[in-house]
Amino acid sequence: MPRKHLLPRIARTTLMLTTLFAVDKVLAFTRQIIIGHEFGLSASLDAFNAANNLPDLLFALISGGALAMAFIPVLSEYRTTRGRDALWELFSRIANLAFLTTAALAVVIAVFALPLIRWKFGIAPHFTPAQQRLAADLMRLDLIGTVIFSLSGLVTAGLQANQHFFLPALAPLTYNIGQIFGAAVLAPREFHLGPLHWSGMGLGIHGLVYGVLIGAMLHFGVQVPGLVRYGFRWHPLIGLRHPGVIKVLRLMGPRVLTMFFIQLVFLARDNLASRVGTGAVSALAYGWFIMQVPETLLGTALGLVLLPTLSEQVARGDWKAFAATFNRGVQGLLGLTAPIAAVLAVALPGLLPVLGLGAEGTRLVVWTTRAYLLGLAGHSLLELAARAFYAQQDAKTPLLASALNSAAYIGLGVLAILSGKNLGAEGTLFGATGIGLANALAFTSEAALLLFLLHRRRRDVPAFGSAIAHAGLSALAGGLVSAAVMAYVPAPLLARGLAASALGALAALPFIWKEGKALLTW
Repeated sequence: MPRKHLLPRIARTTLMLTTLFAVDKVLAFTRQIIIGHEFGLSASLDAFNAANNLPDLLFALISGGALAMAFIPVLSEYRTTRGRDALWELFSRIANLAFLTTAALAVVIAVFALPLIRWKFGIAPHFTPAQQRLAADLMRLDLIGTVIFSLSGLVTAGLQANQHFFLPALAPLTYNIGQIFGAAVLAPREFHLGPLHWSGMGLGIHGLVYGVLIGAMLHFGVQVPGLVRYGFRWHPLIGLRHPGVIKVLRLMGPRVLTMFFIQLVFLARDNLASRVGTGAVSALAYGWFIMQVPETLLGTALGLVLLPTLSEQVARGDWKAFAATFNRGVQGLLGLTAPIAAVLAVALPGLLPVLGLGAEGTRLVVWTTRAYLLGLAGHSLLELAARAFYAQQDAKTPLLASALNSAAYIGLGVLAILSGKNLGAEGTLFGATGIGLANALAFTSEAALLLFLLHRRRRDVPAFGSAIAHAGLSALAGGLVSAAVMAYVPAPLLARGLAASALGALAALPFIWKEGKALLTW
């Protein structure tokens, strides 16, 4: 496809993904409001959040980020050089292998769920025995959803390799709908939220997991029409000696380790947070979720769209186009994420009381979220920097960076826990915030390292241009205006938070107009 047609397509696809991701985040925030009002920062919610870790790890290592990231470049190559029939045969081989592997490992984890939670270096060694048993029960149910996702995640990769992004972006919305049903209908006996009131099924925290299972089935089902559209035919084959399978597994090997180190961050987070006090695990989960809203809308959306494009440019040997595509993405992400982080950090005290966590719970979530937001630019740039290496079918460099990141995060997290020890309630605040800060520092350092190594390989990337100066000025302007609104506007707290967000964004916009316009006209 000629480049003059390529750029508008990227802009349209990115805008479409960002819009769907925005709707998804609205649904996800609605889910969090319902969960917050029903469970607060409770021991049972801590158990629910901790129980997700090993199922998430299993999905990430096999069918999610690990396999998909290695899968898309090879599928894109097959589609470009061999046609769609060859693509779907390779897809079937990998899907069959992934499903069987995931199912077998899920059974093993289910059997040993409780010891894995209780172990000193396990998921939550400092939970109470009742919390640990509850987390084990919830984890076993979660693993059923993981097996479903083992196929759904690969369908997402297959459709993206065919340059189809709509249904994969729609799937998370349906997943959230399932979770909302679990939180609003299955979990409570009686639910009250403002003028809203209804009777539920009273399944408690287990209702949240049943909602996850419903969401997982919807996530898979909504993508099936895409398989039909692109002529998918299932082949009952695996063939470990098949050249395509070998190529995917060769790329996947380092990526599995990379995803392990990424997921190790979450395992370490909950292990450390279980030592801090009740509510710390859930507060960190809330903070991570809130930071992920802009990170997903910008970094993830752009990274998903650009990976097949960068892969095709590498396959053609068009390094000039590769540099232009990558640099434009870097400048846009840096210009937009800095002011968003600044404005949100100031406006959070006005926005988060809607979660219904009480004054102390809200304060805890505000500070953990602020710590995470310091790493928003780093997380977003990492999405693009890692994909630049995978587009070149180099999975070893991101592996090295991820290993260093995990080591740095664990070291910084331990320091945060030790510093906050014996401080009582303030220790909980300091410890949880310190764990969030460790995340921001570690992931920003990883992004910087990958960009440096990419520059050593290709001197024309990254090129920041004026994006750094624009990002700093926009963050300063947006933050100051938001702070003034929060301090001096005589209005209810939520209204001030919303006004601070909107006016802060408007104040920042003139300084990043160039970067924003570049993404919208891509």
